[in-house]
Amino acid sequence: MVTIKDIADKARVSQTTVSRILNHDESLNVKETTRKRVFEVAEELEYEHKSPKKNIRKIKIGTFYSYSPEEELEDPYYLCIRLAIEKKIKEEGHKNTVIALNTSLEKINSLDGIICTGTFSKKMKELIYSWNKPTIFIDVYSVIPQSDTITVDYKNAVKEILDEFIKNGHSKIGFIGGSPDNPEDNPEEDFRYTEFCDILKKMGIYDERYIKIGPYKAKAGRLLLKELYEENNLPTAIFAANDSVATGIYRAAYELGLNIPEDISIIGFNNIPGAKYMIPPLTTVNVYMEFMGEYAVEVLEHRIKNERKIGVKILVPTTLCIRDSVKNITGENL
Repeated sequence: MVTIKDIADKARVSQTTVSRILNHDESLNVKETTRKRVFEVAEELEYEHKSPKKNIRKIKIGTFYSYSPEEELEDPYYLCIRLAIEKKIKEEGHKNTVIALNTSLEKINSLDGIICTGTFSKKMKELIYSWNKPTIFIDVYSVIPQSDTITVDYKNAVKEILDEFIKNGHSKIGFIGGSPDNPEDNPEEDFRYTEFCDILKKMGIYDERYIKIGPYKAKAGRLLLKELYEENNLPTAIFAANDSVATGIYRAAYELGLNIPEDISIIGFNNIPGAKYMIPPLTTVNVYMEFMGEYAVEVLEHRIKNERKIGVKILVPTTLCIRDSVKNITGENL
């Protein structure tokens, strides 16, 4: 059986150095050539490395979901994030406690940290801050500096959407969505909408007649597309604030006798599991929902164990999934 000593002798380093390198000790200050040589010798000698059992302290995580299970079914975006959070907590062996605004302070005080996802009013945030626990918000911008956040790079995502429309000859571009059910309780702006307006205004093709603001739900997409149609303000292309809104637009288009993309092009946001099965398959922005949920657990765990005091802001990029819901109206074969 090959030992640490055998590797140390052949690599011409100490046994301690070999042990620390094989255990990926990041605090070890050695040359990369030395590190590489140790791994190569270990592989050459067919050393079977057994990771030492680590005494990892399990932490108690509170998870705060502002969306109800019924609302999650209407907007699977938050459902995907929640499932990823819970899966990662379980894999790490930590304890998960679902909390709400009315959770007792005794239970809150027993937690090591909190993960929040959904939409939050100013009052909700103030209460969460008052708990004075390490906290990470997912897809929420307006938080105090001490909190961690994982957010979507909306600026570049919206630019990609509009570039795709314009590349295909569209200049009459509309927007549907951008508002919670009760805006008074949740005054946060939708960065998809603000970026949409800013970009089109700079290009000189912004037209408010093509914009309808409503909840991020399928029924809103259905009703608001019909409003545009009845007002004779139907654009050639619509950016739906999320894929749930896009499904409502699809339904309304069918009821109005409109064909997608022949009569109207659609791009959604989030790339929910059913987007690729819509008819036609929906072009949409892929948001890495599972990554955001899993990484939130890792960031919170790191903060708790290292007693980090300052907040970090993580911006997650997106990709545009081009499918069949956008028509090229330039007559060119792009």
